[in-house]
Amino acid sequence: MAVSEEDLRGRRSLLRTRLERRNLAAWTLVPGPNLRYFTGLEIEPSERVILFVEAAEGGAFAVVPHFEVERVRAALGAIPGLRIFPYRDETGPDPSLARAFGAMGTRPAALGAEFGVMRLFERAAVEGAVPRARWHALDADTAALRQVKDAVELAAVRRAAAIARAAVEAGLHAAVPGNSEQDVADACRGVLAAHHTHSPFGILVASGPRSADPHSGAGHRRLQSGDLLWVDVGAVVDGYCGDITRTVAVGEVDPELLRVLDVVSHAQRLAIAAVRPGVTAASIDAVARSAIAEAGLGAYFTHRTGHGLGLQEHEPPYIVDGNEEPLQVGMAFTVEPGIYLPGRGGARMEDDVLVTADGAEVLTAEA
Repeated sequence: MAVSEEDLRGRRSLLRTRLERRNLAAWTLVPGPNLRYFTGLEIEPSERVILFVEAAEGGAFAVVPHFEVERVRAALGAIPGLRIFPYRDETGPDPSLARAFGAMGTRPAALGAEFGVMRLFERAAVEGAVPRARWHALDADTAALRQVKDAVELAAVRRAAAIARAAVEAGLHAAVPGNSEQDVADACRGVLAAHHTHSPFGILVASGPRSADPHSGAGHRRLQSGDLLWVDVGAVVDGYCGDITRTVAVGEVDPELLRVLDVVSHAQRLAIAAVRPGVTAASIDAVARSAIAEAGLGAYFTHRTGHGLGLQEHEPPYIVDGNEEPLQVGMAFTVEPGIYLPGRGGARMEDDVLVTADGAEVLTAEA
């Protein structure tokens, strides 16, 4: 997905407006989803310092390894006044960082950084050039802008959700007694491979007592009649993620476990029906949690009800108690209540939901 230079400028302008109100001298980005979202530069983090900085006054610069200069210039060359400060492995980034920050005149400075992304060695490298740096978190500002998806982003999320659904359906077709959890995962993996994609968090498959672990990876256990089985799989399209979980009964299942599945499905339907602009993320969590608590199973719902979807498989908005942020049109997130009975089994139902003007659209619904 190619984002236009105009759109990238618009994103940076919105971020700049937010940060100027906080009197930051400059904001810094390191390799990761925010760097891609605001500049278009897709580059993986490594042991080398790669830093993009934009100042409130004085333009922008990038400090990068010498061999990355052309790649960075191709991605960032349209940014007005951008200066690139390369460094070689034998000298390291410190001299280039000193020149870059010195040219910008930001010492001492109030610097914005991605507290959830920047690593300690990257922070230490900046502090070597700006010894009295005062750090301020950018995470809430970047999240506020990234949470509402534009049409191009939503097209990618829709496609990823559709592929994830096709993958989980293939897995469920393989969910018969005698097959292993790995067989189920392989069926999912085949669909992803056919679409030239992957699941960003792997393929999670759990059956029988193992299904009581919400993050159980696919093992070698063979499915048996009487199992609850859940399959959790994602997909990535143009960097944007989809995510889905389905739980099924294999053969004749104990009525108490069937009730667990029914309660989870009911809670999910109620929560999705409550999604609309203006309601809070916490209120959606409360709907699902209340339905499970009313069934006497509240103690076994041990995680949040959902998470945002975008350039990361888990990102804001988080559908969790305490998040009083109102939902907005264009937000995409999962709704995935679960119940897990230790030693017996568990169930989770997860769909991808888009907030629309009049409610919610389920992106992983049956075609």
